[in-house]
Amino acid sequence: MHEPEKRWIGLSEAARLLGVHPSTVRVWADGGKLPVHRTPGGHRRFLLPEIERWGADRGRRASEAQVVIENVIGRTRLEVPRLHNQRWYLKLSEAQRAAYRAESRRLLGQIGRFIGLAAEEAGPEAAQIGQEYARISLQARMTMIEAVEAFLFFRSFLMESLFSLSEVQSAPSWDEMHRQASHFADLVLLALIESYQRA
Repeated sequence: MHEPEKRWIGLSEAARLLGVHPSTVRVWADGGKLPVHRTPGGHRRFLLPEIERWGADRGRRASEAQVVIENVIGRTRLEVPRLHNQRWYLKLSEAQRAAYRAESRRLLGQIGRFIGLAAEEAGPEAAQIGQEYARISLQARMTMIEAVEAFLFFRSFLMESLFSLSEVQSAPSWDEMHRQASHFADLVLLALIESYQRA
């Protein structure tokens, strides 16, 4: 029986199909995250069915990340009464509380977006979020310890949500999602601390 002809595509077409920049595809391929084949001349070539399967799996992971995000938002709303017992929270004006909430939503969105991406792609966005948390905290005259406590308070919702969802929906990707979310949150925290040290 005649085997159907394989459809090879280049870096640019793979990037277009996956909805990312070609440099992102290059990083994924070189890092072993994306199936890649090399021509005798060293060029990257991708099999169309492999790219389509990989893209579908990435879309599934992104929707799992969305479940986590919605869960964290719901849990955070339930914990609002507990916030009023936190020393750092009492230092925030209403406008600063709104800014903190906005940064937290941004953090969640970026964690969802960076699930499956290389760590070096997450770094600049994580740094911006950490710097913004620091700016708001400094405006509220929080100490560095209070700013870290505030961030850890929110981060605990994220990690607890990942843990509880992984128990209910056991999928192999939950462990990886937890690792990536934790890494991204660590980068945000480090940027927050560095901003305080520079201030």
